[in-house]
Amino acid sequence: MYPDMLSWGRGSRILEVFLEPTCPFSVKAFNKFDQLLSEAGEDNLTLKIRLQSQPWHLFSGVIVRCILAAATLPDGKASAKAVLNAVAQHRELFEFEHHATGPNRDATPNDIIRRIEQYSGLALMKAFANVELEHAIKWQCKYARQNGVHVSPTFMVDGLIVPAMSSGDSVGCWLETIGLAPVR
Repeated sequence: MYPDMLSWGRGSRILEVFLEPTCPFSVKAFNKFDQLLSEAGEDNLTLKIRLQSQPWHLFSGVIVRCILAAATLPDGKASAKAVLNAVAQHRELFEFEHHATGPNRDATPNDIIRRIEQYSGLALMKAFANVELEHAIKWQCKYARQNGVHVSPTFMVDGLIVPAMSSGDSVGCWLETIGLAPVR
């Protein structure tokens, strides 16, 4: 089974955000998405999460695969969002100290999957083994490369990278940059 698209809203303005799930700046951006959609209005904005695995986040590939595996479950993108949220809220359990040390050096991929299952409430082991996920993972990588994305988070509005957008910006600033007024 192929994963659901990680897309919310149905507006003509399209914001794609490339995230690495354990990156603190990606987490900062992710935590603002519900507010962004609420303030922009789901009829005005389509928000698409793209996954940007980064090798210095050593469990990045395993976690990205867990997110896409969750997207193959019956609740699709809602399950994927639950995994993203679980990792965001417990980031230190999925990351190495200084990208190289700490207790996660003894963790196996199965340990990471079990932690994600525990915090998301989803059974992922079987879905993680889905061979179709390889195609979805490669698509995410190719799409990022084709668009010149190398770091996370990277923001793209209507197909163009917007280097001025940052995870540190307020939702109001994002709306202004995207060209949308808050829905009242």
